[in-house]
Amino acid sequence: MPRKLLVGLLALTAVVCAQRRVDPRNTYTRVICVVPFTGKGTPADPKRPAYAPWPPSRDVNGIVAFYYLPTDDGQSAVVEFAARSRAAFQSLLNDSTITVFELGQTKRSDVETAIRKSRRDFDLEKFGLVMP
Repeated sequence: MPRKLLVGLLALTAVVCAQRRVDPRNTYTRVICVVPFTGKGTPADPKRPAYAPWPPSRDVNGIVAFYYLPTDDGQSAVVEFAARSRAAFQSLLNDSTITVFELGQTKRSDVETAIRKSRRDFDLEKFGLVMP
């Protein structure tokens, strides 16, 4: 009996160890876009990309994180927003002045071509937010 138990535990261990962790860059729903800066630049109202939550919100149904780089002209930002669901981006998606790219839905080359109009050295591989 103990031998069967040992074999069963070893088989279970092999199955559990075989699973790989998901790359943190592939978690959450993510979008990339170019948005203008907003804010006065004061501690109470810092300069930040439009649609970036301020003050930071603990609402799990909203945008939970963002990462940005300024565009070449410094007037806008290339931003990656992350949320638990696509519904958090509704106001961003409804803004007709902004082109939004959903990661995993849009080809990498299309995203890079569009963003390079605003930031010459944009590389999707080097850009982004990593959340554990």
